[in-house]
Amino acid sequence: MNKNGKILITPRSLTKSGHPALDTLKKAGYELVFSTPGKQPDEKELIELLSDCVGYLAGVEKISAEVLKGAGKLKVISRNGTGIDNIDLKTAKELNIKICRAEEANTRGVAELTIGLIFSLVRYIPFSDRKMKEEKWERKEGIELQNRTLGIIGCGKIGRQVAMMALSLGMKVVAYDVIRDSSFLPAGDFSWADLNTLLKQSDIISLHCPPLKNGESLINKDIIEKMKNGVYLINAARADLIDEKAVLKALFENKIAGFALDVFKKEPPVDNPLVLHERVIATPHIGGYTNESISRATQIAVNNLLKYLS
Repeated sequence: MNKNGKILITPRSLTKSGHPALDTLKKAGYELVFSTPGKQPDEKELIELLSDCVGYLAGVEKISAEVLKGAGKLKVISRNGTGIDNIDLKTAKELNIKICRAEEANTRGVAELTIGLIFSLVRYIPFSDRKMKEEKWERKEGIELQNRTLGIIGCGKIGRQVAMMALSLGMKVVAYDVIRDSSFLPAGDFSWADLNTLLKQSDIISLHCPPLKNGESLINKDIIEKMKNGVYLINAARADLIDEKAVLKALFENKIAGFALDVFKKEPPVDNPLVLHERVIATPHIGGYTNESISRATQIAVNNLLKYLS
């Protein structure tokens, strides 16, 4: 049964509920090992579970050099998403461990959540629902999205989907990317711009880029000062993009009218003042947590494991 070795499964959606695609690994002769159901594994648990695994279907948990060095049989790490900044890539390369990504699997899910968060922010949907449940009739005046400018920082596959959705709502879209794809020019009021122009023009800004290579926050005090007063900000990309103290200060000063986030430096967050702020909408990393995204990501991750383990 275990003729080909063990494979560790850690994504919370899979450890909690499983998935039919995992049966393919069993049929191929691999023994599946699961981390604690529904919980992101820490370094100690990973070291214990990976010690004799040849494959690793990984989530967003941090995979440190210590974890990799303790996994003497490990040949491949297959992410069930596209981000790999949680992995010590230098050590993985030194140990000849192959890293695979589930390209585009979560694109639609994250893009749709982004649009949902934008509506939730500008129409105060969570606030209104909360007050109704408290049997209080309180209303906040929102804004309409038509003719408003959405700034997209990081216009890759997810950013492009968000742009297309926003344009269909009658929004203006300004995009910035370190590597600009000049062939992407969708119908509607779309334009490429430098970062300063985007910050100056945007009513709403959404982040869809990887963390900065130097480890610093992209959205810091200086960047916030260049934004419009009363801007709305969304981060469904990476927690490290945001200087939380700077964003919190801007919320209290009303420089930022509202902030929505789906990613956190520590998951789940504990006693995080940003999460608790009344003008912040926080969701528990659900961007790729759809039936379709999970199925696509799991199938791609499984295929990648079989490809490189064979």
